[in-house]
Amino acid sequence: MTVASFAAWCWLLLCQGFFWRTDVRLPPRRDPEVWPSVGVVVPARDEAAVLSVSLPSLLAQDYPGRAEVFLVDDGSSDGTGQLARELSRRYGGLPLTVDSPGEPPAGWTGKLWAVRHGIARARARGPEYLLLTDADIAHAPDSLRELVAAARTGGFDVVSQMARLRVESLWERLVVPAFVYFFAQLYPFRRIGRKGSRTAAAAGGCVLLRADMAATARIPDAIRQAVIDDVALARAVKDAGGHVWLGLADRVDSVRPYPRLGDLRRMVSRSAYAQLRHNPLLLLGTVAGLTLVYLLPPAGVVVGATTGSTATAVAGALAWAVMTGTYVPMLRYYRQPLRLAPLLPFTAFLYLLMTVDSAVQHYRGRGAAWKGRTYARPGALPDEG
Repeated sequence: MTVASFAAWCWLLLCQGFFWRTDVRLPPRRDPEVWPSVGVVVPARDEAAVLSVSLPSLLAQDYPGRAEVFLVDDGSSDGTGQLARELSRRYGGLPLTVDSPGEPPAGWTGKLWAVRHGIARARARGPEYLLLTDADIAHAPDSLRELVAAARTGGFDVVSQMARLRVESLWERLVVPAFVYFFAQLYPFRRIGRKGSRTAAAAGGCVLLRADMAATARIPDAIRQAVIDDVALARAVKDAGGHVWLGLADRVDSVRPYPRLGDLRRMVSRSAYAQLRHNPLLLLGTVAGLTLVYLLPPAGVVVGATTGSTATAVAGALAWAVMTGTYVPMLRYYRQPLRLAPLLPFTAFLYLLMTVDSAVQHYRGRGAAWKGRTYARPGALPDEG
């Protein structure tokens, strides 16, 4: 079995879109002669703890064209909307509109209902582009102009950047870089940006979307039940004939903390089983795949060393070495010590447990969650938890 694991890693290394490389950044771009107008839509539910860092960065965007921020306060109980208005008065910058859509109707996730409301408000201004960004995302001052320049230069309907997540606590160091690594393994960035490729994904924290394409692809109505809304959005755009680009960000950062393992477990578990389309067979296949690819190599080294099976130990060591090598670029991107790379099997085991936990929560009727709302299954009414 360790030989099979080594063969799997050879295939992943060479044939899975070079997912392990971290050099997919904003594509070549040049300033347009006329800068198009942009509506920035920010869904926000109980985000007062992070808004004082993220929102000023949006208001301070150095954008040569017309841009306006639409923050949608989705039933917050912590004064998110009031804080947003106070920050706008304090910092100035781009115009800010704060509104609330009321409770989502049946068949909508709360976040996408908020996004729908924000897009409707933005469209009244006739923008050429929509920037969909989460309330925990801080943008460098030139973030918007760089996104727009990349979209115009490359003819992209979607330009999305995977925000650099916070990595400060011990558990964040162990789990967060692996989260992006696993995402890239599932959705290799190079394939996403290739015309004609069926691979589709985006990063919901930072999505620049051409407004005409949003209408053509019926965003967000067509994906109103999606828990993993960023991937669903990219799929809808590609299905409508659009061109999507996704890469790693240099100066777009998430400021949301995940200091404890339980925080990270909730982040992963809320959508892991949805990623598997709530299919028990896919769950079993995922558990088997994670075991073969990530857990067998170190197990093979131990078993081979204790039983005297040189072939088992060598195959396990080679697979573990390839695995470790592919993880190094992501650790460098996150500025983390490379000694964490050999611990990837342990992190993968944590993700295996979180995925199983996601399925357990689904069958207990809790399902996916977003900011206090849970969805037992697609189309279910939200449970205000």
